[in-house]
Amino acid sequence: MTDPIVTRFAPSPTGFLHIGGARTALFNWLYARKRGGKMLLRIEDTDRERSTREAIDAILDGLKWLELDWDGDVIYQFSRAARHREVAEQLLAAGKAYHCYATPEELASMREKARAEGRTRLYDGMWRDRDPKNAPAGIKPTIRLRSPLTGETVIEDQVQGRVVWQNENLDDLVLLRGDGTPTYMLAVVVDDHDMAVTHIIRGDDHLINAARQKQIYDALDWQVPSMSHIPLIHGPDGSKLSKRHGALGVDAYRALGYLPAALRNYLVRLGWSHGDQEIFSTEEMIEAFDLPGVGRSAARFDFAKLENLNGHYIRHADDAGLVKMFEGVLDYVPRGAELKSKLNAATRAQLLAAMPSLKERAKTLIELIDAAYFIFADRPIEIEPKALAVLTPDNRALIGRLRDALAEVLPWSGATTEAAMRSFAEANNLKLGAVAQPLRAALTGRTTSPGIFDVLAVLGRQECLDRLTDQAT
Repeated sequence: MTDPIVTRFAPSPTGFLHIGGARTALFNWLYARKRGGKMLLRIEDTDRERSTREAIDAILDGLKWLELDWDGDVIYQFSRAARHREVAEQLLAAGKAYHCYATPEELASMREKARAEGRTRLYDGMWRDRDPKNAPAGIKPTIRLRSPLTGETVIEDQVQGRVVWQNENLDDLVLLRGDGTPTYMLAVVVDDHDMAVTHIIRGDDHLINAARQKQIYDALDWQVPSMSHIPLIHGPDGSKLSKRHGALGVDAYRALGYLPAALRNYLVRLGWSHGDQEIFSTEEMIEAFDLPGVGRSAARFDFAKLENLNGHYIRHADDAGLVKMFEGVLDYVPRGAELKSKLNAATRAQLLAAMPSLKERAKTLIELIDAAYFIFADRPIEIEPKALAVLTPDNRALIGRLRDALAEVLPWSGATTEAAMRSFAEANNLKLGAVAQPLRAALTGRTTSPGIFDVLAVLGRQECLDRLTDQAT
């Protein structure tokens, strides 16, 4: 019987959950879910100066918003420091590690000399075989791994293929600092082993770490997990992803009005392909995802593509669900507090009634909120400059006559108001558009809106007549 699949997402809490981290979490989640395994969450908070509670909360909130659940409790790396030290001492006792008493000045000199000679091995092994009895006074030693000096360190990577390093180019890496704190390299190996992680899926900026970590695994006679190093995300121009390209936190995408399902779908296709399929339900993603489908070249972030995909998800979303999402984004938008204060049973019902028309044009929830503003506007409504240009004296007179015609409509609905407007246009020898555009400006304050008959139905008879009265002459 094979061991259960265990993946892990292990972010450092030094900032928000960025888009690359979110994709890494998604890939780990999909791989585990497809195989009935587990995805664990480990917060690598060993950098005490830069790790913050706010960043941890932002990571947890981002994962929850993306609906990427993890198994078991969150594991905090710093809390396991005693276990990391225990393993370093174990390696020391077995002769697979040694105390290094090199001073900061000696280390700086070694690095300078190695770089001048073009060597990647920066530490010259000066304490590798020396007797600690000869150690200088007052120096707190580090513990270094006794790395192999010859041969190769090899990783059979599921994405990158076979990756080989010459051991002569790799340092005896520090496992435990002079103050007794474990290094990242040691902590990661011990935690992954103790958490029974079978598959490590992470960004290819960690590929060099794989060589160093493999040497620690080998020294401990522990099984090395399967490794997959996925390419980083670049901007549309192929350069390193920056904020102008979309290197934002997941919280920023939420504030920009993207749906979690749309962002998940977009992220899964960044660097992974499954034939020509672009749109995946969560179930389809889980079923289809596999590591051989991940390419080796960097994926390019494309905001326009994300926006179009988000528009697709909005159009196909459940209307009641969109009303809830609408409410969830109000904290992030201008005038959001104003709209929040006006949300009640009546305006929610209007919003729900308007949603089929509203969602046809919107590519983000922000656009959806903007298009729905007419529902919440106070009388007399604010008229935008373009709409004001439509409301000429002649058109204001037309609105007055149209108001009188609409006042006769009972019962009030999209169909009955449409019939009344068509009759009015015909009686006045006008095209329907010549009536609809001034009406739209008077009712919404804008030149674009959901379909005018939807606007009439959503606002209701009395509100429409009152708004028309405000703008008529």
